[in-house]
Amino acid sequence: MLHRLSLQIGLPLILFGITLPHPLWAAEPADIQHILDDPRVYHLRHVTLHGTVRDVHPLAPYKLPNETVCYGAYLFRLENGDATIPVAVLGICGSPVVRDPEVEDGDHVEVSATIQAPSHGGHYLSFRGPQAVTEQEEGIVQAVADRILPIVE
Repeated sequence: MLHRLSLQIGLPLILFGITLPHPLWAAEPADIQHILDDPRVYHLRHVTLHGTVRDVHPLAPYKLPNETVCYGAYLFRLENGDATIPVAVLGICGSPVVRDPEVEDGDHVEVSATIQAPSHGGHYLSFRGPQAVTEQEEGIVQAVADRILPIVE
């Protein structure tokens, strides 16, 4: 009975989702300037961002506090209008791999990321690897990417 009820309810919902032009779970892109204006509201929230890639910098392998080495990390800035947010792509840890950045300067991309405002606790990824926030760095806001997709115009 429960299985039959699941099919009666679930199948129409699946078919309804297939016919929509965008998936039900698609989120509107967050405004970069809003994030920068009030980072405490966005701290540790997962957002979708749109913008143009600038200043891609591959990072040297870095060590986590448990001595595990991570490879293939890189940083870039995501620009949208007058607002720009630093984006970190974390390395693959534990196994030596060669991974080139997935983006190039000028690419238009959609980035799914977690916003980190380290002055509210935590670390950020810098050219020297993961760094704890000091008093001089309280204003740092960084998006840590977990997915990057090209935007086809």
